[in-house]
Amino acid sequence: MGEQGPDGGRKSAKATKRAAPAKRVTAEKGAVKKNAENGPASAKKTAPAKKQASAESAAAPVKKQASAESAAAPVKKQAPAKKPAVAPKKATAAVKGVAPAKTVAPKTPRAESRTALVRRARRINRELAEVYPYAHPELDFENPFQLVVATVLSAQTTDLRVNQTTPALFAKYPAPEDLAAANPEEVEEILRPTGFFRAKTKSVIGLSKALVEDFGGEVPGRLEDLVKLPGVGRKTAFVVLGNAFGRPGITVDTHFQRLVRRWQWTDETDPDKIEAAVGALFPKSDWTDLSHHVIWHGRRICHARKPACGACPIAPLCPAFGEGETDPEKAKKLLKYEKGGFPGQRLNPPQAYLDAGGTPAPPLGAG
Repeated sequence: MGEQGPDGGRKSAKATKRAAPAKRVTAEKGAVKKNAENGPASAKKTAPAKKQASAESAAAPVKKQASAESAAAPVKKQAPAKKPAVAPKKATAAVKGVAPAKTVAPKTPRAESRTALVRRARRINRELAEVYPYAHPELDFENPFQLVVATVLSAQTTDLRVNQTTPALFAKYPAPEDLAAANPEEVEEILRPTGFFRAKTKSVIGLSKALVEDFGGEVPGRLEDLVKLPGVGRKTAFVVLGNAFGRPGITVDTHFQRLVRRWQWTDETDPDKIEAAVGALFPKSDWTDLSHHVIWHGRRICHARKPACGACPIAPLCPAFGEGETDPEKAKKLLKYEKGGFPGQRLNPPQAYLDAGGTPAPPLGAG
């Protein structure tokens, strides 16, 4: 039914429908007015939210960066465990004027077992024995006294220069008694070509006096007695014991030290420790010949500055292969003494050396 109007009449349903939009508009206006009145308060309430949002958005990169840094931090702290420093198969030359970085090498180089190291070391010695079957001490001598004097004189010079000098010395002073009573100035003049002749004169006269006073003019055959003589250390003592008395000993000279380290038989640098470490790899009966083989190889092929790697008979067994010249033809030009077609160091070498094609060295002043 229709509503009743002010005039007592009833409105139609159509009129009622027309009035509804007006109420809705009025309601909307009221809501707008209410919002307008509450506007400042609402703005104040919503402002901190905006600031908080902007602060969060501004802090977001910082958080991301911090999280990135915290994620990266463990990588820096958790560095991989250091492995033992192992010499490479190809040794690199040290930069001139710069000391090489000190590294701690493992006890068994190249991660070799003790058994593998012993086998490789002994095989190298066997190979060298085939290359140098005539290896011998390269100092001329006829008795223990001449050998101990010549060995003392060989410091800081070549065996060849000593061999060219000692004939005149032993011709004038053939026995310890003669050299003990010699005029130092006359001895100095004879020894001048060997270098450091004043110090060497003092040593050879001093050891001669010690032989006369303490050992009856005879060279002792014991290590503990030999090292008491002026100018005689373990190296000289083992040269004398091994070659004049037939008692095994390892001669650790500069060539021996260089080669056993290149071959990674030991990482020791002290001569006494090298002697002990290398001696443990071989039976005692091999020590003297081993010393000759290593020293000969160091003088002829495995040189300090330019090793002839391309002409080396033990190249497959050498961890330092490539440190020197690897081209075979170029390497042959680096060979010294009889391997390079040149005379040896002794004026009076053993017959076995001559039979093998070795040539005696010329005397002092020849050529």
